Amino acid sequence: MFAKLENLEKRYEELEQALADPAVLSDPEQYRKTAKARADVEPVVLAFREYRDLQKQLEENKELLSDEDHDIRDMAQEEIRRIEKELPDREHKLRLMLLPPDPLDEKNTVLEVRAGTGGDEAALFAADLFHMYCRYAELQHWKVEIISEMPTDAGGYKEVIALVSGKRVYSRLRYESGTHRVQRVPATESQGRIHTSAATVAVMPEAEEVDVNLRPEDLRIDVYRASGAGGQHVNKTESAVRITHIPTGIVVTCEDERSQHKNKARAMKVLASRILQAEQEKQHASEAAERRSQVGSGDRSERIRTYNFPQGRVTDHRINLTMYSLDRFMEGEIEDMVEALAAQAQADALKAEVE
Repeated sequence: MFAKLENLEKRYEELEQALADPAVLSDPEQYRKTAKARADVEPVVLAFREYRDLQKQLEENKELLSDEDHDIRDMAQEEIRRIEKELPDREHKLRLMLLPPDPLDEKNTVLEVRAGTGGDEAALFAADLFHMYCRYAELQHWKVEIISEMPTDAGGYKEVIALVSGKRVYSRLRYESGTHRVQRVPATESQGRIHTSAATVAVMPEAEEVDVNLRPEDLRIDVYRASGAGGQHVNKTESAVRITHIPTGIVVTCEDERSQHKNKARAMKVLASRILQAEQEKQHASEAAERRSQVGSGDRSERIRTYNFPQGRVTDHRINLTMYSLDRFMEGEIEDMVEALAAQAQADALKAEVE
């Protein structure tokens, strides 16, 4: 690890010198690339220098233990205890900073929420989940754009698909994929009985043209009249679009926009993201199967989280974390849960590197 850190520091110093080179300064594009390269390595280099300074302070204080002055020896001993307590945490953070970044982390995200088992109550819960993510996005200063929605008469969602864009969207939302279970008394329940229902969440990195090659001959595009609200316009024009990817059988529909071209563009965006996700799952399937054969299934993806309204708690079953702040959680205050899931993922990545 330390050899890698020293190489990074050397690279950082070379980039610092390059930014002072008149040839680089006179070339805006080269200057931009060099400045970005320096910015990418700067946090870990600065953290490494702080760690090294702490080690130096530790050695200096150890030398003071042989000082004739009793007070100086006491102060040195106190400093040694402080530094020895701090160093392991600093080293752990350095190891995390050296983990290779996931190229998908910076991508925007296609978020899909669907009602599962539970009828109208499941659809209402799907709407609650979507509201939760919209509020979280608002707190993160992200933008949410609905691509497609299938509302119910009771105010829920059979399905809602949205594009979430902003800084590090996928890296924060990626752990939300799976089945979310709710336990509560539905508004329509006259006996006050607690019902259990579910909704599924899918989080996919937005695919770009370089990620997925959509050949025209692989697509079947159908247009039809939208069935939702929209007045006479909906009945007169074929603005809704259905795109089928023939090789995979993936189908995407979009009818939210009045423009057929806009609906087609949005549907293509969702289709590309779904194909990218399918390719990634196929690529990692053999690795996942091998891991399951070694450590057992332990797969809780069918129920990643439970929202218990009578007890005001939310429990994530993957990390066995329970929070007793369900009201705030449903209003988008989910960052503590996101951080805990990200920390567990980082711990797993560190463990995999060691193994």
